Amino acid sequence: MKPPETIIAISDPGEIDKEQHNKGDRINIWISNLFALIFPILMIVICTQVVFRTLGRSEIGPGNQAWLDDFQWWLYGAAVLIGIGYAISTNSHVRVDIFYDKYSEQKRQRIDIIALTWFFLPFVVLCWDVTLSYAITSIIADEGSDSPNGLHNLWVLKLFMNLSFILIGFATWSAYVRRLSQATKPVIWKQLLYAFPATLFIINLIIYYSFWWVIYLISEQGTTTRQVGRHEIFGDVNIFYWEIKYTIIISIIVTVMIIGLARLLDLLKQDHTDTEAT
Repeated sequence: MKPPETIIAISDPGEIDKEQHNKGDRINIWISNLFALIFPILMIVICTQVVFRTLGRSEIGPGNQAWLDDFQWWLYGAAVLIGIGYAISTNSHVRVDIFYDKYSEQKRQRIDIIALTWFFLPFVVLCWDVTLSYAITSIIADEGSDSPNGLHNLWVLKLFMNLSFILIGFATWSAYVRRLSQATKPVIWKQLLYAFPATLFIINLIIYYSFWWVIYLISEQGTTTRQVGRHEIFGDVNIFYWEIKYTIIISIIVTVMIIGLARLLDLLKQDHTDTEAT
C-alpha cells in the first residue's frame, strides 16, 4: 500500500508541504483549482464534437461546428497557462535534473532560488512584454476566428494569455520568497538583491515604457510609434568594447539605488526595534 504522502501527491500536489505555503502560494493554488473546472468542460466539448462529426455534422455545410473546435483551443490554452503557475507553486513541474533529489536541502534551496529568479522569471517577464503588443494589436483589429462559424473576439484569448504571464510571475515570486525564507529572513532588500536579474529586467521595462509614453505624449501631433522608438534616449553608448543602451544604464543605477534604499530602511527599522527593546 502506498504511503499517505504518495497518495496525496498523486491526487492533489497542492496538499504537499501545505504548511510551508505563503499567502501568495495559497492565492495561486486557489485560482488554479478554480480554473481546473475547465477540464471537465473541455472533455464535454470534445465528446460533443465527436458526436456531431459522427452524425455527419462535418466542417462543411450548414452543420459546421467550427466554433466547437475554437472553443476547445480556448479552454485548453487557458487551462495550460494557469496550470504553469500551479506547477510552480506546488513544485509539480517536470525536472530534467536527475541529480536534484540527491542534493542536500540547502543546495536545493540555492538551485531553486537561482532557477526561479535568474532564469525562469526573466523569461516570464519577457513573455509578458512580447505578448502585450500581441494582445493590443488583436484588440485594435477586433481579431476573430478564421472560420465564419468560429468563435470571434479572439482578442479575449490573446489578452488572457498576456495577463496569465502576470499570474505566472506572481506564482514564481511567491515560490521564490518561500524558498528564500527557508534560508534567511526574506526582507525586501534581500528579495530584490537575490533576484537581481529579474529585478533589473522589471525595472528596465518600467523605465523604458515610462520614457516611451512621456516622449509620445509630449511629441508633436502625428508622431509615429516608430519615431518615438528612435528617440536618442533609446540609443546606445559605447563603454569599452560594448554598446549599451541608455535605458539599461539608467535601469542598473535605479535598481542599485532601490536595493540600497531598501537596505537602509531595513537597518533603520532594526535600530528602531532595538531601541524600543532596550
